[in-house]
Amino acid sequence: MRLIRRIFAGALCVLAAVCVLGATAAAAPAEDTASLTILFTHDTHDHFYPDAGDLGGYTRLAALLEEQRAAAAAEGVPVVTLDAGDFSMGSLFQTIYAADAPELRALGAMGYDVTTLGNHEFDYRQQGLAEMLRAAMDSGDPLPAIVQANYTTPVDPAAGRALVQAMADYPVTDYVVLERETAGGVLRVAVFGVMGLDSHECAPMSGMEYRPIAEEAERVVAEIQANEAADYIICLSHSGTEDGKGEDYELARAVDGIDVIISGHTHTTLPEPIRVNDTLIVSCGEYTKNLGVLTVSRSGGGLEVEDYQLLPLDSSVPEDPDMLALAAVFQAKVNESYLSDFGLRYDQVLAAVEGRDFTVEETGNLIGDAYIRAIRRLEGGDYVPVDFAVAPAGVIRDVLRAGEVTTAQAFDILSLGSGADGTPGYPLVSVYLTGADLKNAFEVDASISALMPAAALYGAGMRWTWNPCRMFLDRVTAAARLLPDGGEAAIEDDRLYRVAADLYSGQMLGAVEAQSLGLLTVTPRDENGEPIADLESRIIKAADGTELKAWYALASYLEEQGTLRPGGARKTENASRSPLALLANPGPPTLAVLGVLVLLAALAVLTVKLVRRRKNVRRSGRRAQKGKK
Repeated sequence: MRLIRRIFAGALCVLAAVCVLGATAAAAPAEDTASLTILFTHDTHDHFYPDAGDLGGYTRLAALLEEQRAAAAAEGVPVVTLDAGDFSMGSLFQTIYAADAPELRALGAMGYDVTTLGNHEFDYRQQGLAEMLRAAMDSGDPLPAIVQANYTTPVDPAAGRALVQAMADYPVTDYVVLERETAGGVLRVAVFGVMGLDSHECAPMSGMEYRPIAEEAERVVAEIQANEAADYIICLSHSGTEDGKGEDYELARAVDGIDVIISGHTHTTLPEPIRVNDTLIVSCGEYTKNLGVLTVSRSGGGLEVEDYQLLPLDSSVPEDPDMLALAAVFQAKVNESYLSDFGLRYDQVLAAVEGRDFTVEETGNLIGDAYIRAIRRLEGGDYVPVDFAVAPAGVIRDVLRAGEVTTAQAFDILSLGSGADGTPGYPLVSVYLTGADLKNAFEVDASISALMPAAALYGAGMRWTWNPCRMFLDRVTAAARLLPDGGEAAIEDDRLYRVAADLYSGQMLGAVEAQSLGLLTVTPRDENGEPIADLESRIIKAADGTELKAWYALASYLEEQGTLRPGGARKTENASRSPLALLANPGPPTLAVLGVLVLLAALAVLTVKLVRRRKNVRRSGRRAQKGKK
């Protein structure tokens, strides 16, 4: 019996000890995680050299990356170097994108660990991306990993199959895990990539299939958490954040477990991280103007920001000799394989701008002049006057700067895309719009560009005035066609007007209806007024079939002009809150609101009358009761 009591007492002691240890473990804080420095960029857009404003450039970025890695190493902090997409399309180096993959090779040379695909990686369509991946692999150079989890390739057509195979061979994966040695052991950093809906819509020729980012991010995060024992999870998102909101903000709200979102696509610069739950969103701006530096740690389970800097790549940062040498190799290939066909060289001076830099509007107006001049010269005796040559703000990637303007700088201004022939640069297209649709296009500029700056319109051949105080989608108060003699002519709603634009802008005309909630339409038509299904059939070509490129129209116009001075406006803002200005010539939106107001006023009057009638009935009833008494 005594033995049994001893065994029982011993068991109680063991049980008590286990309970105490369990309680101690439960009360202990979560294990701290070692610090991690994240060096990041996004939307670098082929900027090998500093721009015309002497900012940015891979040649400076390479030097600053090495400096920051050395500083982190001196403090014993592990480093990862990441990019959130759109590393291509923005300078003449993109013209050898498919053949030589200069962008991925430059990222590899600068020590980038991981990047993702942005919408502009698809500017040369699936075939161009497939060829670029092959060229990068064939180079034998060090390359960054590529992650992409929600933007998938269909198995058909043939170009899709080629891309599927190239992405498998590279490989492009949902995520990768980077390992870094620390004093406490190995730090594991999982990095995955996604592309947002707006980015997908900005790649109309990608041929890719989009899956919602939140659903795919949740899937990938769950897989990482289940299989990888990752200390940090980082998302490279080419989706965007604007004014503290946007697709990446919603992603952080919807999906738990992401520590950091590097937010590309919208060219946003965030002076401080945005914290959503326990996720940090960071952006450093476009065109290598800044290098983002974020150092984080985890203490007691919460993510802490130890340091956040946006380091400017200005003239105080020296250029890296090795990157200068690599850029020179690629520049020589650009001269030989692309510019020689146009009789131009990379650093050839085309014109000079006197005084100050052009504004975006002044640059866009000059682009419109260049389009009209190039089409007139190409078509010669068969020229049909272009009534409106348009350049939306979204395709104007730089402005004309004071001083000498080179071929490279002219290309930078209109650097996007490729044509149906697969060669770099969007070609010009010619369509017809009714006068009513032209006015709708001006309304997009007047109303929607306030919410979407890329929708702002500039160009040549038309003039319009708007009042920002008027009703949304009813702000244009006057519009006219500019005549060659300097006069103006009224725009007739039913008449067809010839319009010239680059291919991408023409393809985006169909988005007007969605952007205006179905209230406005802009339908490209042919000479007979029939809607056009295939914009590529409207590409302007020379007699030998060569496409007229938008950038070359500008470059040749600059060379012809020689000296340029900024100035001149073709649209006018006339803000007025006077009742006459607000209600003059009301359009459907204003009439609809006025109709609602009239209806509400009528209901109010009717309600007052009913109330009065009821009061009168009650009074009459009370009088009748008094009479009976």
